[in-house]
Amino acid sequence: MRITVLGAGGGEVTGSCYFVETGQARVLVDCGLFRGSEGAGGLNRPPLGDSSAQLDAVVLTHAHLDHVGRLPLLAQTGFTGPIFATPGTIDMTGLILRDAAKIQAQDAERHNRRLTRADDEPIEPLYTLALVETILRQLRPVPYDEQVPVAPGVRACFAEAGHMLGSSSIKLFLDNAGTERKVVFSGDLGPKGAPILRDFETFSQGDMVFLESTYGDRDHQPFAETVAQFVEIVKHAVAGHGKMIVPTFAVGRAQLLCLLLATFFRQKVVAPFPLFLDSPMAIEASHIYANHPELYDEEMAAFLKAGPSARDLATLKMSATADDSKAINNCPGPCLIMAGAGMCTAGRILHHLRHNLPDPQAHVIIVGYQARGSLGRMLVDGAKKVNIFGDPFVVRAQVHTLGGFSAHAGQTDLLKWFADLAPVKPRVILTHGENGPRQALAALIAERHGLKAQLPGLGEVIEI
Repeated sequence: MRITVLGAGGGEVTGSCYFVETGQARVLVDCGLFRGSEGAGGLNRPPLGDSSAQLDAVVLTHAHLDHVGRLPLLAQTGFTGPIFATPGTIDMTGLILRDAAKIQAQDAERHNRRLTRADDEPIEPLYTLALVETILRQLRPVPYDEQVPVAPGVRACFAEAGHMLGSSSIKLFLDNAGTERKVVFSGDLGPKGAPILRDFETFSQGDMVFLESTYGDRDHQPFAETVAQFVEIVKHAVAGHGKMIVPTFAVGRAQLLCLLLATFFRQKVVAPFPLFLDSPMAIEASHIYANHPELYDEEMAAFLKAGPSARDLATLKMSATADDSKAINNCPGPCLIMAGAGMCTAGRILHHLRHNLPDPQAHVIIVGYQARGSLGRMLVDGAKKVNIFGDPFVVRAQVHTLGGFSAHAGQTDLLKWFADLAPVKPRVILTHGENGPRQALAALIAERHGLKAQLPGLGEVIEI
């Protein structure tokens, strides 16, 4: 038995994909898109080439694009097997992959206009909506906390990961000629105590564990302090009649920000002002959240019981169409605009940044992880000039980074999740993190538990 790291290895955070092979089965855990880093586009191909069609099954930890974004490429190779995921993940996967196909088509069309003028060959999008619809028909729902057969000699158990709606950690039970091995994949873990979703659950048994390490070298600012900082930014922007531009992940972050703003208005922390959710994807994601109240934590359930959030968000405008989005430019400050993509790599946020980065009264509020090479990362790192759609723009807007809203567990919570597994002395594999965070987390695991963690490279094979 062996596992090949086909993504999120070698210091790469995105592209999560693990190829699990036994004497009886071939299974992928996740099949994510590489994003942000230089050369990532060249990695976005079927993880096993044409032999991807011979897979027995795929299991998904959650629906973020860097975990499901290459699934349509499996359909392209002829893969027709089942893809197992929780009901929340299935709903979100449909939303995210359809949106990805649409954005790729738009990007290809824009690039091709320039290529045509230069008499160069046109490019094709990575995949089409038709391929997305094909692969979505192969999704199969699974419950939490039950062992489910997914391939010959392979069972899977899904546990709450607290990262996004429907997210899970997965334990695979691998049988090979009567010998069973338990391999745990943390998936992406959420921070304990974050609003809306339940906290992560843990496993206590496993022979091998693949642990994410996105923030393995640090903790986030405490959530309460981050909320207080957000309040002060909002008050300052309102007083100065400034626009607030928030690159927002459509799934999770948009719903969190809406909840916080509803709370501010309900508690009269600040008087209501115009809000825009400029993302058809985030609007649809909010509907999906509403359809899964069974995944809410106690605080979220209590907030909704006390009164509908829609009443508090009377000034919120859902900007579904392109014309709705363009009309926001005519709205004077103060106002707050939430738009995707969360790393400023595509989507409507680019248009809002283009209009507002040169304005010293504008505030860009970064509320999530920004991958290396992304426009969002450049802004976080203090770039004074950036390119958008090929044109240079001076950055005069005030840029704020609010790390406490991250949907990823910080170092302390990663170690808490691992603590229940540590007594059985599993083999530890750290992935899904840049090398600095991976090395820092490995050092703490060695110090506290006497276990030497492996830091595999992209494409590395790990024998079980």
